[in-house]
Amino acid sequence: MRYLYTSLYIAFIVLCNTLFTYVPNIVFNGNITFSIGDVVVGGVYLLRDLAQREIKHYVIVAMIAGGILSYLMASKSVAIASVLAFSVGETIDWLIYTLTKKPLSQRLLWSALISVPIDSFIFLYMMNMLRPIDFTLMLLSKFTGVFLLWLSWRVRRNSQQENYAVN
Repeated sequence: MRYLYTSLYIAFIVLCNTLFTYVPNIVFNGNITFSIGDVVVGGVYLLRDLAQREIKHYVIVAMIAGGILSYLMASKSVAIASVLAFSVGETIDWLIYTLTKKPLSQRLLWSALISVPIDSFIFLYMMNMLRPIDFTLMLLSKFTGVFLLWLSWRVRRNSQQENYAVN
């Protein structure tokens, strides 16, 4: 299917924002709360990177489409916080992807190390959810998504190198 990852990316933005809007926070020990969205949001990063490979810098258009749909389907404050955080993250990613001359897999890791904490902080701060547990879970989820993508590229690259060596 053409633009499969781009479509999934848009859908996942809406899914995450509706989770933050409609699914109640989980409470532990009476005072530690977190949102299920904190855990699921890592998939957005994975799908964003795959969509970026499909449509290059037009991934910004997909992000805006996800933001507009979220604005219509989820809380307006969640959609605004999400788009602002994604915009900052995308800008950082774009700078790293565009200005560095490192291999793609290294750019992915550098980009994540810098943009993930910043965009997570912005989103959680704007949502008045900036607590250590939310921040930590969101970082772990996003870094897991990025690591899975990096690992799949690494395996694919090694497999291609083995195929060239055999031929």
